Amino acid sequence: MEALESVTFRASKASENGAIAQHFYAMWRDLGVPADGIQPDWQDIALEFVVTARQTLDYQAFVAEVDGTIIGSAGGQRFSGLYPPILSTAQRQYGYIWGVYVEPAYRQQGVATRLTQLVVKHLTNLGCTKVVLNAAPQARSLYTSLGFCESNLMELDLTDLARGESLNVS
Repeated sequence: MEALESVTFRASKASENGAIAQHFYAMWRDLGVPADGIQPDWQDIALEFVVTARQTLDYQAFVAEVDGTIIGSAGGQRFSGLYPPILSTAQRQYGYIWGVYVEPAYRQQGVATRLTQLVVKHLTNLGCTKVVLNAAPQARSLYTSLGFCESNLMELDLTDLARGESLNVS
């Protein structure tokens, strides 16, 4: 295991979008999504998304590097929203963090923590009023240690309904 002192953290370059896409794919695989559950053209989709987000949403990824090899990445951007943006940005300008990934050999060493801190700083500098992310269950403690808290986001898994289970309505 490498010590955190041997890891270099920096903003990613557009030429490294492929590494960001690869980490995003690996993240979903690590979370148990089977290969056939991911679009075959996943890399093209991810690259197009990152390019567009860099151009329109102030997206910035940060990478962790050891001996010139990228071993982790995380990105953040202005959140484009789920509904019409009628509030002023001073009132509500969310930032969104996504794609936090660290190669297995470098986990539990503070790499994801530092990458997340860099993204939060980027979003703060953009004037974001709040940062949101979707945390994998195994990463919740990382984010709560950084001050993230549970929100009022509620979910309904429609895959159960699709299997014929009924919605509990009394």
